[in-house]
Amino acid sequence: MMQAAGGGRLWECALSFDLSWMAWLLALLLIVVGIAGTVLPALPGTVLVLAGVVLGAWLDDFARVPVWVVVVCGVLAALAWATDYVAAMLGAKRVQASGWALAGAAVGTVAGIFTGFIGLLFMPLVGAMAGEWWALSRHPAGGDVSAQGRRAVEVGVATWLGIMIGTAVKLALVFVMVGAFAAAYFF
Repeated sequence: MMQAAGGGRLWECALSFDLSWMAWLLALLLIVVGIAGTVLPALPGTVLVLAGVVLGAWLDDFARVPVWVVVVCGVLAALAWATDYVAAMLGAKRVQASGWALAGAAVGTVAGIFTGFIGLLFMPLVGAMAGEWWALSRHPAGGDVSAQGRRAVEVGVATWLGIMIGTAVKLALVFVMVGAFAAAYFF
């Protein structure tokens, strides 16, 4: 197939521009959705932000965003991911929560997605309390119902605080990742 002189290059240039624009849009979309996923439990927020950073750096051949910035962002992503689990576990461990409380907090977090922002914020608390209540009610020697209720509230609040602190730290680390990428790219 023959092409007119120069016609093929114009087409290649236009195609390259469009694909580059779409790739940058994808990188930005990954970062924005990743920031939302830092708070929403259904999305792997830190992984998506890191993917957007890596894609953005790669699209520019690591000229503006050097490899060391991407590596730092990778370390921050790993810290953010670990913080998510460690903070909740430390809050639960501090009050010796049962595995049912942690499972309840996880179920409450997922249920919170469908109940709006307030549900997303407080359903992990309700789930942790319900899980601990379930664990306490399964022991026939448990005794006092009001003591079980107080214990369930104590465990629920401690687990919820751990989750909220973990989310805040994770969100801060994600914003540091985005800031490092933006600073390297624009300055």
